[in-house]
Amino acid sequence: MPETPDLKEQVLQSHAGLIHRVVMHCENPGSVPDIEQVLQQAEQNDWKSLVNAIRNIISGNRDESMLAGLDNEDSLIVESILKGLQDPNTLPALETDIDSSMAAPGIAGLVHAARNGNTQALQIIANMAKQMLAAGGDMGILSGRIRPLIEGERDADKLTEKMSDKGQKLMLDIIEELLKLEAS
Repeated sequence: MPETPDLKEQVLQSHAGLIHRVVMHCENPGSVPDIEQVLQQAEQNDWKSLVNAIRNIISGNRDESMLAGLDNEDSLIVESILKGLQDPNTLPALETDIDSSMAAPGIAGLVHAARNGNTQALQIIANMAKQMLAAGGDMGILSGRIRPLIEGERDADKLTEKMSDKGQKLMLDIIEELLKLEAS
């Protein structure tokens, strides 16, 4: 049965974090330090076929034949990852109510990669910043702080100015992750 646009959007939205993480990891291996943890958790949740397909993508397989045998939901997720690798503008929007412990490592990895000249990471983070700006609130503020982060700004007071407690926590977690990446 074909997916309705609403159902497809719901599936992609509910898995946007995973989709973005896999694309970020493929574009810049090591930029998502918890990717293995995320995949193991998905496997424990009985998403073995999906995790197998994602591991194939991470290994470099981009053949759409891996969609065969996947259920509708897993197919949508794998298809979104494959499209996102070709064109980051096709990635689903990230939720605006972000868990900073989940988002900070990925955002920091992208900022770090962009700072070191990775043009694909720069393209992904620019697309993400547009989505954040559209979301408004703390995400809108964060979108305006991406460039200073890429340029090396680490002053927490400047970077968290006018943000709510939750937004400040996200920014502080991003700064902490960046400092770890820059030290290694």
